[in-house]
This record gives sequence, structure tokens and C-alpha cells, in this order.
Amino acid sequence: MHAIFRFIMLLKYDVIVIGGGHAGCEAATASANMGARTCLVTIDMNKIAQMSCNPAVGGIAKGQIVREIDALGGQMALVTDATAIQFRMLNRSKGPAVWSPRAQCDREKFIWQWRTVLDSTPNLDIWQDQAQELLVEGNETVGVRTVWGVELRAKCVVITAGTFLNGLLHVGRCKLPGGRMAEPAVMHLTESITRHGINSARMKTGTPVRIDKRTVHFEDMEIQEGETDFHQFSFMGKHRVLKQLPCWTCYTNPEVHKTLMSGIADSPLYNGQIQSIGPRYCPSIETKLVTFPQKEQHPLFLEPEGETTNEMYLNGFSSSMPMDIQLAAIRKIPALRDVKIYRPGYAIEYDFFDPTQLDHSLESKIIKGLFFAGQMNGTTGYEEAGGQGTVAGINAALRCGGSEPFIMHRDDSYIGVLIDDLVTKGVDEPYRMFTSRAEYRILLRQDDADARLTEKAYNLGLATRVRYDWWMEKKEAVERIINFCNTTSVKPKEINSALEALGTTPLREGCKISDLIARPQITLDNIAENIPALKEILNSPTNRKEEIAEAAEISMKYKGYIEREKIIADKMHRLENIKIRGHFKYSEMKQLSTEARQKLIKIDPETLAQASRIPGVSPSDINIMLVLMKR
Repeated sequence: MHAIFRFIMLLKYDVIVIGGGHAGCEAATASANMGARTCLVTIDMNKIAQMSCNPAVGGIAKGQIVREIDALGGQMALVTDATAIQFRMLNRSKGPAVWSPRAQCDREKFIWQWRTVLDSTPNLDIWQDQAQELLVEGNETVGVRTVWGVELRAKCVVITAGTFLNGLLHVGRCKLPGGRMAEPAVMHLTESITRHGINSARMKTGTPVRIDKRTVHFEDMEIQEGETDFHQFSFMGKHRVLKQLPCWTCYTNPEVHKTLMSGIADSPLYNGQIQSIGPRYCPSIETKLVTFPQKEQHPLFLEPEGETTNEMYLNGFSSSMPMDIQLAAIRKIPALRDVKIYRPGYAIEYDFFDPTQLDHSLESKIIKGLFFAGQMNGTTGYEEAGGQGTVAGINAALRCGGSEPFIMHRDDSYIGVLIDDLVTKGVDEPYRMFTSRAEYRILLRQDDADARLTEKAYNLGLATRVRYDWWMEKKEAVERIINFCNTTSVKPKEINSALEALGTTPLREGCKISDLIARPQITLDNIAENIPALKEILNSPTNRKEEIAEAAEISMKYKGYIEREKIIADKMHRLENIKIRGHFKYSEMKQLSTEARQKLIKIDPETLAQASRIPGVSPSDINIMLVLMKR
């Protein structure tokens, strides 16, 4: 009988993914879609891809990551489009290098859309349980053991536990173990990992109160409507299937600040109860007051949680203050004077692992076959998690098949920037992606993610034939427009009246249409009315005409900048091609600075380019290694 029990409770797979958040869902679907027999282990199947904080996807640079996940054949963009209740393209007043899509989503529909995706993915099983112990033989992982005694064996394990590892929730002086509000913490798994020499530390994040919209005075707030044009997240999915809803804005005031400061002695951030580091770029309201005491107001954004629910999210008011202080403070805001809340804001502390102990494939350098992805790598945000999950899932599947790892680079994706920053620089605070972190951001626009990544994903076996064919159709349509504009001339008498009406200098002699498009006042749309042949090409039957026209226009307008940045990136690739792992005994290289030796020993970079990005490794250190390599 005992032998039968052991047989029943031993489950075998190629890849096991621990954690059903945004990283875990992308990792599991990527692995399974590449043909690996995959099992996703999650505590609660009804909270798959839970949006623990703001029910929104995208934002500055984050939106580019989601477009990249989509171009790779991932799911986040499709799920977002299917559940979006407001869409906006941020940074439209600036150049297209920093345009960033953002969508407010229906929280519950987002979960169930992801469940639909997971349930329909071949090669993927879901097991509702809690991982307790990583199983390691030699220096390789062989699976996990759960709290119910089940052993899941696999060639690769991807851990995406989010904030659950030894999670501790804080509201004022009250604290309770938990991975999220009303969900249990995962105990002991961290210790089963660190006993093998992997370092862990603690981080902190938080979330605001949830508000009952029936008690809000919207007449005292400013409405913020979404956009209704052609933009969306996925290059393929349906467009705006749910009812679109507005968001609302208001401000804190001195009375709010006074009420909050009256409870600062009970704030776990300032009474010593929380020791770990929180996100610099998403601070709690109490942190804002302490950091910027001279400011008399801070902006707040009231955002819907769903298409039909009364629950709303007060963006900008993240807090772990005592709940009576939180409620008293927000009632000092005129629009929220009669407000009722569903639950208070809270902070959470959790374990994360030093990401410099990972390769660029997100595989551990210490335990082979073990991959980490998401918030437990020191990042913050659903999008950063999803990007890492996609890469970890791809590489876990590749490792099972004995293939070389798939590495993303700084000049082909924001995901590449993210991972390179993590594994070469490490983190001392929760990492958030910004466009300023990417030195090649003109090459990493949201409009060209498919141009950068879809063919690679198709060759990997992740992007489907349908996705690949759509990209090829788009590519040919973009090239057709650009070729037409590069080879077709217009004469002054044909176009000057239109140019003057658009506020730009008339022509003295004929020029190519592409030269006109380079002017800031001119777009394909506003000039096509005066060039019938161009209008005909733009209206030719194809999918997503507006998206194709935008991609062609950006390529022409910013051609010089794009080509210049490609030259710079190509130069850096020369260093990327110089492999140094295993060539040097850094401890014996007295030519290097002491700090450089210490950092190089710790991180053990694969290439000279990676070494050049390690804090503490100077250009002179790189030159020394380059000279020694030539010898």
C-alpha cells in the first residue's frame, strides 16, 4: 500500500514552474508551447496572475516589455487587450523612442482570461499545492517537494514565487505572515535554496486602500478619459472588447499630511518594524511626506478595478500606516470626504535572491537546471516579471532538449537590458525599468518589437506560424510604403499649397516623399490626401493599416538616428563576442583594481562587454583584459 502511495504521489515532468503569478504564467506557457512537458504549481488556481497591486499593465518602458513578450509569442499582451477597460499611449508629446502603452484592466477578468490560456495550452498541467523544498542531487535540481508530501520531478525548475517567500504583511504595528492579503506565506522554501550557497535578502513593497466608488464625490475630481485610436498591446489580438471607463484625479492637501504625520510613530517604515528596502520609484505616501516635507500636495489617481465592480484603486496612496489613520487621512480629501473602504493599504516584506548569481539565461550558476524569474530576482512590476518568466521558460525548455540558451541583448530588447542589469549589476533596491536605462532606446521602440523579436521566437518554436505570417505580411507592407516614398517624387506645384496649410516651408524644387515625411509637421496621413498613389498604398487591404503606416513613418522620420544607433550597437557587439569566462584567474590579476577583482570573481561575466557594465570595473580594467586577451 505504501509503495502504491509513493507511485501515485510522484509526478514527472520536463519543467516545473513554482508560482502562478505573471512570471510563472509566462514561463509555464513558453515552456509548454516549446514542447516541454510542464507543470505549473500554484497555491490557488483561482488567483492565477493576480494583479496584487494596481490592476494595470504597461507604463513608461514597461509597455515596451509587454510588446516584446507578445512579439516573442508570450501571452500578457493578448490577455491585457482582452480585459482592458482603458488604454493610453504615454509620452506622446515626446519622440516615439519613449512612447509607452498602458492599459487599465478588469482584475477578475484578467485572472480568468489567463486561466483560459493556461487551460488550453498543450503540454501544460496545473497542480494546486505549495512548494516547500527544492530537491537537489549533486549540483543539479531534480524537482520539488510540496507541503502535502507530493514529489514533482523534472529536469528543470523555474521558481517565480513573487512576494510569498517568508512574506510578512504590515498594517501599523500589526503584522501577519502572508504572501498577499488573505493568502499564506511560503515558509521553508527559501531555506531549502540558500543551504546550497545561494544568497537571499529582504525587500519591501506596498499597496493602497481599496475604495467603494459609491461613496466618492466625482464632481470634485478631474476626469481622465482613455484613448480610442488603433493602438493596443498585442500585434494580433482583438481590439477593445470591454466597455471603456475613465479614471479620475485629485490631490492630497496639508490636512491629509497633518493626519498622516500624527500616526508616523506607528508607521512600520519609521518605527523600526520594517528594516528592508522599498521601491524608490513607487514610494508610500508616508515616505513622500518625510522625503518632501515642503510639498503641500501630491497627485492621486482613482482607477476602476473592473467593468462592473464598485471597487476602485487609489494610485499614489500606498501605505502601511494604521488603518484608522489611513481612513481619517483620505477623508480629508474633498472628493473622498464620505468614503468607505474595502480594506486598508499594507506593506509586505519578502525574500529575494541576489540576481548576480544567475547567468543571462536566468539559470543559477550554483544549481544547474534551476531558474529564477520575477520579483524574487529583486524587480518590481508585472511587466518585468513577465519578461523574465518568458526568458526563463524558453531556456528551461531549451535545456531539456540539450540546446544552447537563448540570450537577449541590450540592443534587441528592454528585456535584455533588464536581465543584463540584474545579473551584472545586482540590486540594492527593487528594480523598475525606465527608458533611461536603455542606451539604445531608439532601436527599442514599442512599435518595432515584432521586427526585433518575432523571427527569433519563430525559430525557437515559440511564436506560432500564424504570428510569423502576420509579421511577414506587416514587414512587406511597411517596406512597400517606404520603398514607394523613397522612389516617388513630388513637384512643388502639386504639394506646396498643402505644405503651407500644414505650416511648413514650400518646395522650390521636386523631392522624394520620404524627404517630406522627415519634416516634423508632415505625417503620412496628412500628406496622403494630396498624393493619390500614396493614399492608395496606405489603404491597400491588410491587417492593422494604421499600425503599418505608423511603423513606416517612424522608420522614415528617424532613419538617421536609427542608423547611427545601430552603428554604436554594432561596435559594442565586438566586445560581446569576446568570451572571457574561464580565461582569467581574477584573484591573481594584480594589474586590476582591488574592487574590479572582487566584482569579477563574484559575477564571473561571460563576455568582455558584460564585464564593462559591472559597477566597479573601470575602462582601464577592461583595456588591461583586452590586452591580455590579445596576448
